[in-house]
Amino acid sequence: MRLIKVLAVILAICGPVPAMGQDAGGEGVAPVPPPRPAHLGGTASEGDEFDIENPFDGDGLPQGIVIDGGEFEEDLDSRTRFSGVTDPQPLALSARISPDGPFIPEGLVWRIFDSRTDATGELAMVAKSEDATAAFSLPPGEYMLHVAFGRAQATDTIFIEPGPNNRTVIFEVGALKLDALIAGDIAIPPGMLRFDIFSDGPNGRMTIAENVPPGELVHLNAGVYSIVSRFGPINAVIRSELRVEPGQITEATLYHKAAQVTLKLVSEEGGEAIADVEWTIKTSGGETIFTDIGAFPATVLAEGEYLALAKLGENVYNREFEIRPGSAREIEILTAVY
Repeated sequence: MRLIKVLAVILAICGPVPAMGQDAGGEGVAPVPPPRPAHLGGTASEGDEFDIENPFDGDGLPQGIVIDGGEFEEDLDSRTRFSGVTDPQPLALSARISPDGPFIPEGLVWRIFDSRTDATGELAMVAKSEDATAAFSLPPGEYMLHVAFGRAQATDTIFIEPGPNNRTVIFEVGALKLDALIAGDIAIPPGMLRFDIFSDGPNGRMTIAENVPPGELVHLNAGVYSIVSRFGPINAVIRSELRVEPGQITEATLYHKAAQVTLKLVSEEGGEAIADVEWTIKTSGGETIFTDIGAFPATVLAEGEYLALAKLGENVYNREFEIRPGSAREIEILTAVY
């Protein structure tokens, strides 16, 4: 959990930002950065191959990165190629979460790629570092820089010139901390709750993180994200959209209209559960959403009306029941009645 400690220190100045969800998922592997964008000399087809997990700006470039140290020239052909200098030159890279903020002390992954694709259409990685202040030695020329901080990441073009090269990345990164309750402020067991995080990209919706447990601090590029909260494995699902602000922790609590249920087949009210029962739960529309075998099957159901069927040998017993948001409850089916 190293990244959690890092973000807690860096974002302590800004503090958490609470967010209430409305009804409407460890570190991921950073994707390979794109070939050179079209406005920097690449082709549109090359740019389409990029699959980075963060929002893009209007030029098709990932948002959330500023490289201090000057503007890049767009006319690459007119830029000095330093053809007479081939010796490696020093490059130092560091990152902040704001122009005046502290340096990020750990948790960064730096990757530098050749700026041109090979015969397979891929970029060759020429250097990598996980140091807070990364030190490289590279021949003069043009490279693609990719930096990841948890699930937040950014990419841009850098130029190595003769002499010392120093760059500071201003990382527009925040964090998201998610939790959920049953409507009425009833706690949900952490093991039964998971979150998925999505973002809109140039090619449609992209998955940023899946099966994120409650309370985990997730680093993300600043922007708007779609959140899906899943309580149990069936139909207790709610959705919300949340904004992550740079340099801040957004804490959000979503509310499920659902409840945990345990089924039991008994010969008398409050009696001992009968074993080896085949269970089925159907929605009011007739859709089968749950099956199990046993004496005490348990699950989570969203608010609504259901039909439970209990098959014991050749006999089938049933009961209609309604789920309302609340604490866990038992659903009994009496063999004497059904």
